Amino acid sequence: MHEKLKHIELLLLDVDGVMTDGRIIWDAHGVETKAFNVKDGHGIKLLQRAGLQVGIITGRTSPVVDLRARELGIEILYQGALKKLDCYLAIKQRTGLDDHQIAFMGDDVIDVPVLRRVGFSAAPADALPEVAALVDYQARCSGGMGAVRELCDLVLKARGVWQELVAGRYEL
Repeated sequence: MHEKLKHIELLLLDVDGVMTDGRIIWDAHGVETKAFNVKDGHGIKLLQRAGLQVGIITGRTSPVVDLRARELGIEILYQGALKKLDCYLAIKQRTGLDDHQIAFMGDDVIDVPVLRRVGFSAAPADALPEVAALVDYQARCSGGMGAVRELCDLVLKARGVWQELVAGRYEL
């Protein structure tokens, strides 16, 4: 696992069930709300500070996801992606990266084609059992509850930059 993570240059993420706990909340006016984890967001920013790219491939379309991506400086964003492998291939072409340089975290069957293709595959603790059975790593945390941060920290530590990123900024 550690060796695969050393080569990661791009982390791709699903949204519902990975960046969130999978719940979709609608108010009385039809406004959609999602809850994102601040620790996950900080992990994404740490990856970016280390020079890695982060992208999103999600099957649903939501203005809330646009806002979160913009807030985190995520420029690779595919929404309404019912064929996630097509988006993945477009991202590879756009970035010039090879499979072994890309990680993806997904939680459901729609994510399987990409999970089977990337250099490092991951799932949150509460992913479907069929998905969990095929990934390189299953997080201890559930989707929306720190699973993304857990993976970000693993990548940074495997690349040997985690300590450098936190030293001087934070006292551990």
